[in-house]
Amino acid sequence: MSIGYITHHQCQLHDMGSYHPEQPARLAAINDRLIATGLDMVLRQYDAIPAEKSQLLTAHDSAYVDTVYRKSPEHGTVALDGDTSMNPFSLQAARLAAGAVIQGVDLVMSGQVDQVFCGVRPPGHHAERDKAMGFCLFNSIAIGAYHALDNHGLERVAIVDFDVHHGNGTEHIVKGDERILFCSSFQHPFYPHSGHDCKAANVVNLPLPAGCGGEEYRAAVSEQWLPRLADFAPQLIFISAGFDGHQADPLGDFNLVDDDFAWITRRLCEQADQSAQGRIVSSLEGGYDLHALARCVEAHLKAMLGEA
Repeated sequence: MSIGYITHHQCQLHDMGSYHPEQPARLAAINDRLIATGLDMVLRQYDAIPAEKSQLLTAHDSAYVDTVYRKSPEHGTVALDGDTSMNPFSLQAARLAAGAVIQGVDLVMSGQVDQVFCGVRPPGHHAERDKAMGFCLFNSIAIGAYHALDNHGLERVAIVDFDVHHGNGTEHIVKGDERILFCSSFQHPFYPHSGHDCKAANVVNLPLPAGCGGEEYRAAVSEQWLPRLADFAPQLIFISAGFDGHQADPLGDFNLVDDDFAWITRRLCEQADQSAQGRIVSSLEGGYDLHALARCVEAHLKAMLGEA
């Protein structure tokens, strides 16, 4: 199994302030862990290529994209919502994050690698079609999904989001599109206070209570996600890989541990082997305790490699 790792040093230049949990040190912690464990020698590493504006428009309204470009500051920071802001490097970082997922699709569809993990920031799954929120500017996973459908002749793709927060932006963009099966697990009730009442046929939401641990989580996924994924038989699986459900994370109240993320990754790899020729494109979303985040990314990648 060959795994591509796509990142870019400019993703670390996006900085919303020393107080902010979505900080540049997240990528530094991951990169340090890859070196310490030797995974950096196993992964095929690529520099991300920034998404073009036309590619952003596959998931976002033109007026919104134009607003983000226009508000990009030359100095200081500008707020897009209460917890999402831009500095002079943020627009490029967000374009790189979206471009990494597009690049990942091209790599797996061309057979250059079997699976891809995008170690990029800012995250994307809270960005709706027409607004930024929740640390997110552009919805990288949704953009990648439409790139796969529109440019590689696929008929069915799945997006699986295991962040502790509901992927409201992804749901907003893809709900009702029968070519995409969207599965999101999340703490409920909790930010962004959505997802528990969606009736779209292509959405499988999994609201779970605070304190949810591995046994409860695995049972719910096995009962509600895995049969739907098997029936849908996606030709490519996207993962919004949020690790803030870890028991150490300061922004959530789940009690998951490293091996729970390895477990869900293994299940998705099994489905990919069944219907998608093993093809997976995963991209970093949440995860704000630096030590837990780095270990969970390690577990995620080792599960892809078949080592965990």
